[in-house]
Amino acid sequence: MRIWIRPHVVVRSVVGRVLRQRRGAEVYKVTISASGASLVRLEKNFSFVLSPKAPYNFELTVKKPAGWDLFTPFEVFEDGIMWTTLHIDGTLVGLKLRSVGETDSPRISVTAFLAREPDDKKETIAGLLMEKLGVNDELGRFYGFARRDSILKHVVDDLYGMHDTLGGSVFDLAILTICLQMAPLKRSEQMLECLVSKYGRVAEFDGRRVNAWPVPSEISVVSTKELETRCRLGYRAKYVIQLAKILEGEAFLTLEELARLPAEESKRRLMELPGIGDYSADIINPRAGFPIDAWSVDVFGKLFFGREPKNARDAIERVKKEGIRRWGRWSWMAFFYVAQDLENLSKKLSVKLRLQ
Repeated sequence: MRIWIRPHVVVRSVVGRVLRQRRGAEVYKVTISASGASLVRLEKNFSFVLSPKAPYNFELTVKKPAGWDLFTPFEVFEDGIMWTTLHIDGTLVGLKLRSVGETDSPRISVTAFLAREPDDKKETIAGLLMEKLGVNDELGRFYGFARRDSILKHVVDDLYGMHDTLGGSVFDLAILTICLQMAPLKRSEQMLECLVSKYGRVAEFDGRRVNAWPVPSEISVVSTKELETRCRLGYRAKYVIQLAKILEGEAFLTLEELARLPAEESKRRLMELPGIGDYSADIINPRAGFPIDAWSVDVFGKLFFGREPKNARDAIERVKKEGIRRWGRWSWMAFFYVAQDLENLSKKLSVKLRLQ
């Protein structure tokens, strides 16, 4: 995922009111927690093993050094195990992920938890996770390119085997980018955590409770005024609700479908969505783009030109052009790796680099 947010463990007290709630084709038995969030118990499960292309460092991939989330800001990573949740094919799925291999001979054990028997979902869930976890992505060519670059040669050694991943959905990432706009990181975190905790569901599985992102139908019925005040979204509220209404019908492409398009075409499609401009599209665009804003321009300005730009906003276009000129087809991977390795890179290049 492409935001600097730290995971949180969420525990909610249950007040015991139970109902049945329908979302799409899935029917859930839901308990209302004290916070008002819907708690869904995922008591059925099945397991399988993924064999990614080496090198594949599991921990670096699912728990990015910069704190980028895999699927939700509330996922839990402890003792080498990731507990997270997302919606797959209209179904809320809890995931327990752990490595059962090594970086150069990787294997990932996956247990998927659902509210009902998963027989008709197994193939869909396994196939989608292969794409989202970058299981078949080849790092060799990028590494060959990076080791000839004076900046990237450092980060690929530090982060050997780290794969890019796809987020949960276009809706999740679009909300994320809207909350990033014109706001410091702490403010963005507060807005996002409010949206997820107040309007999403809490998945209970394997002794854990993890908040899932809300689906479009859970946001489309909310008033603009409520989002403006309850989660302090301000002007962003209208864009979030417009997005929900557009994406509720599922006519828009998924992240996986966007990833199969040429980068410029997928970006064009994304920029048709309300509230999504050039920078936001670069964040959402799967494995493409070079998202430079008023914060990241300082980092890459120092790396490219040896100094922090005097006027960050005026320098954005210049820095972006230089990144694309220098790294070309590898621009996103370069951005991704640099963003995860700022502390080490600062020491190696004797320059202070920060993204917040």
